[in-house]
Amino acid sequence: MPSAPIDASSCLDAGVQVDPTAQIGPNCHLRGRIVVGPDAVLAGGITLIGDIQIGRGARLEPGVCLARSRPGPSVDPHTVVQVGQHAHIGAGSVLCEGVQIGHHAWVEPGTVVRRNVPPHAIVGGNPATISGYIDDATQAARGAPTVVPRQDSPGVVALQVEGVTVHHYARIRDLRGDLTVGEFERNVPFQPKRYFVVFDVPSSETRGEHAHKRCHQFLVCVGGTVSVVVDDGRRREEVLLDRPNMGLLIPAGIWGIQYKYSATGTLLVFASEYYDASDYIRNYDEFLQFRGIHP
Repeated sequence: MPSAPIDASSCLDAGVQVDPTAQIGPNCHLRGRIVVGPDAVLAGGITLIGDIQIGRGARLEPGVCLARSRPGPSVDPHTVVQVGQHAHIGAGSVLCEGVQIGHHAWVEPGTVVRRNVPPHAIVGGNPATISGYIDDATQAARGAPTVVPRQDSPGVVALQVEGVTVHHYARIRDLRGDLTVGEFERNVPFQPKRYFVVFDVPSSETRGEHAHKRCHQFLVCVGGTVSVVVDDGRRREEVLLDRPNMGLLIPAGIWGIQYKYSATGTLLVFASEYYDASDYIRNYDEFLQFRGIHP
């Protein structure tokens, strides 16, 4: 088997494993238990000391480094850094020990990553915060929020993500205050068994990041605004919920994320099932397996 193309100016420990199809650019220094997967590219000037796994097709731009939290050899599996398949780490970024970068994630140059980055997320800053999501698996474009026209009359809009629909309800205006109403099983498409309310969320935080095997959810932003990303494994869209006479149906088997909460953002969620921990899919790879999709 041919060896990987490694620039002569780079220094790799004997224990570093590099797939023959990977590329190591100039002035890279790799020490520790490091695995570089197929077709991965380390562009140059990269310093990685510790435990790190770099997935298929990932790209690390010049100057990326791994920050250790303690001296000496690492034995705690929670300190292993994982860079997912086809993730892109921008120039000069710092990955702190133990973080996981999801598949197809995009890390802007100079970012300090202190916590896990979800699949397909776009992050930047110190510390890293999510600014958006890649709109497809090719990372060819960054998806803008889906624009759902304002309307005060009832109607349903189907999105490209499988089974996801946006529901408009009448807004009844009155000097004493406006009113909107929906009826379960008539224009809310299931009979709920529970509800929960999400509020007081710091704007930098992300909620959701899971799918359900059986449970359907219906989301209404009753105050402020919140953005919701829906993902069927092949397509993803971002919807801005910004009015109480608008609801979003997320059926079972769809990955959902809520983020960009405004200061007064308050999200009311109706669920078709009682709480069951076994109904949750919290790992994106497991979600893709559930959908029969290979990452």
